[in-house]
Amino acid sequence: MSAVTTATRSVHDLAGSVTDPEMPMLTLADLGVLRDVAVEDDGRVVVTITPTYSGCPAMATMRDDLVHVLHDHGHADVEVRVSLHPAWSSDWITERGRRALRDHGLSVPGPAPRHDGPVPLTLLPVPRRLTCPRCGSDAVALTSEFGPTACKAMYRCTACAEPFEHVKEI
Repeated sequence: MSAVTTATRSVHDLAGSVTDPEMPMLTLADLGVLRDVAVEDDGRVVVTITPTYSGCPAMATMRDDLVHVLHDHGHADVEVRVSLHPAWSSDWITERGRRALRDHGLSVPGPAPRHDGPVPLTLLPVPRRLTCPRCGSDAVALTSEFGPTACKAMYRCTACAEPFEHVKEI
């Protein structure tokens, strides 16, 4: 492995270790928002991230956290870029990330919906097949399409009566 590749891998590992401000059990790498890390010839670090959805309020904090971590490890010149294409998908959450969500009592997203054409607009709740992360029952009821963050919905298990958050399929 060349010195440049080793340096880039080290910086990528640092950037990938930054946690999501809304779901701190996930790193940006495990969430799938960390798209690219490059170390240029002059030592400048360029990190590219993709928001989980446009307008995500956590993006500024992700950027600041990335800059702080890289500065703290001796990288003085850091630029964080935002890439909207391709759009992020919940399918990009790693298996380690999905395990971390389950371990913290969140319901993990199923496969993201696929569309060959225009996305149909509906004002009805999205039907989802999921199970309670606490007891495993599929007897669940949607209580709110929006939870503490826009990327989560709130459910209640009708078997064990526990409320839980579900990370939405996007």
